[in-house]
Amino acid sequence: MNAEKTQIPAERSLNFIEEIIESDLSQGKHTSIITRFPPEPNGYLHIGHAKSICLNFGLGLKYNGTTNLRFDDTNPVKEEVEYVDSIKEDINWLGFKWANEFYASDYFEQLYDWAHRLIAKGLAYVDDQNQEEIRQTRGTITTPGTNSPFRNRSIQENADLFTRMRNGEFPDGSRVLRAKIDMGHPNMLMRDPIMYRILHAEHHRTGTTWCIYPMYDYAHGQCDSIENITHSICTLEFDVHRPLYDWFIEKLEIFPSHQYEFARLNITHTVMSKRRLLELVQSGLVNGWDDPRMPTISGLRRRGYTPSGIRMFSEKVGVAKRDNLIEYSLMEWCIREDLNKTAPRYMAVLNPLKVILTNYPEDKVEYMTAPLNPENPEAGERTIPFSRELYIEREDFMEDPPKKFFRLRPGGEVRLKYGYIIRCEQVIKDTAGEIVALHCTYSPDTKPGTGTWRSVKGTIHWLCARHAVAAEVHLFDTLFTEADMGTLPDGTDYKDFLNKDSFKVVHGLVDKDAIAAAGKGQPGIDATRLRMQFERLGYFVADYSFSFEKPVFNRVCTLRDSFAKTLKKD
Repeated sequence: MNAEKTQIPAERSLNFIEEIIESDLSQGKHTSIITRFPPEPNGYLHIGHAKSICLNFGLGLKYNGTTNLRFDDTNPVKEEVEYVDSIKEDINWLGFKWANEFYASDYFEQLYDWAHRLIAKGLAYVDDQNQEEIRQTRGTITTPGTNSPFRNRSIQENADLFTRMRNGEFPDGSRVLRAKIDMGHPNMLMRDPIMYRILHAEHHRTGTTWCIYPMYDYAHGQCDSIENITHSICTLEFDVHRPLYDWFIEKLEIFPSHQYEFARLNITHTVMSKRRLLELVQSGLVNGWDDPRMPTISGLRRRGYTPSGIRMFSEKVGVAKRDNLIEYSLMEWCIREDLNKTAPRYMAVLNPLKVILTNYPEDKVEYMTAPLNPENPEAGERTIPFSRELYIEREDFMEDPPKKFFRLRPGGEVRLKYGYIIRCEQVIKDTAGEIVALHCTYSPDTKPGTGTWRSVKGTIHWLCARHAVAAEVHLFDTLFTEADMGTLPDGTDYKDFLNKDSFKVVHGLVDKDAIAAAGKGQPGIDATRLRMQFERLGYFVADYSFSFEKPVFNRVCTLRDSFAKTLKKD
């Protein structure tokens, strides 16, 4: 899989699924559409599921149709109510409402009856072979499979054995029900696929009522048919399953739902496998499903990503027929675009260096005026206190800077954003030679809006020492160092590419007005959390663990760093 450059179109044409829907509606094939989102409740949803959610629910909204939420709960060993609840929370958070909430388990009786119908037609049989024997007789891509010795059981014997399977007379793994199709079929999924297996396990909804459970390939299309789904939209890896989907519907003579496949979402520097995500959680390599580095919707939510930003990302990615690899930076671009219009601005310093203005009165405090959000004039203004002692970012001062460094240097000048021009007069060091403070002077006539305007090349942010509050700040990077985690060489352990610098905790200083604003909501409830921009540092949000006694912020995403790009060019 090769990464492709992602384009950001101003407007897009219809995708191929929309073209199909519009054709179906115009030709009278359907008078309205019904789509569905059918997750298995065996883990937390990730950004790939978010794209599918946006697509299915978006189509329902666009064409005045309906979208069902249906849980594919056919494997009680891996499924839990915790996952059901988290999935519903994620969909609601993304801004969508389902027309109906269904479960595959709602249809267990109907699916069982239809299995008997296939037995009666001579199209299904009970096989006593174990899993390994079935695997060995399935053949390969180039060689046909071998018929099971139980393939030609009579209809009566198959019906009796299948009934007894349901009644719990046989142990796990002793028998399965298989469709009778063609053991020489070029599509190996059509080589007498398993429809039911015996599994004595308690189901989260049906308890111990059932001890046989349908396989995905049998249940999926029939559940779609029961709900009259007009457009069953799956990711591309299910295209080889479509012939089997159609075969069951045709042989059962039920509502002809049809499956359409689109390319699944693959993003750089992360994994999208539920199995691998579960392994990361269970092994303690991440801090739970909602770790802000995880591609799970709950992780993105905790990090501070917005529903509208994720919906924008899904729209920009589009609906393709061919797998591609999307740059993680496109998702951050969408989040940044969204927050830029809504996030209020505040000051923070993550690596503070004290500045003392030696010619500024010791007891004086004045206030600078700044827009709360320059992209939204209606947001109003904020006031920023200014006094003799300030903090700047340590990275904004260099004692021996390179040629194109336009921040503060000995004898150099910078403008404090919304404030005065200052000049560095003296560097104060401790006994170990570490810089602990800068003695600077300010030019009283350079306050914006008053006096004589004078231009300098550098502008830096700052924080009044009297207004600074200590805070813990969490900085995130991509979870993996390798861009394309889907094409690692055979035998490679994906965990070897974990980014050791993906999570950093720094202790900085934040404007107390930002602390107050962040604490107005309930940090543990996402809808009340205020995303804000710490000027020049990025977008931030209160973590769920935030309290006034211990403020904790997550960096949602960074701002563009033109200086870093300049240094790379040099």
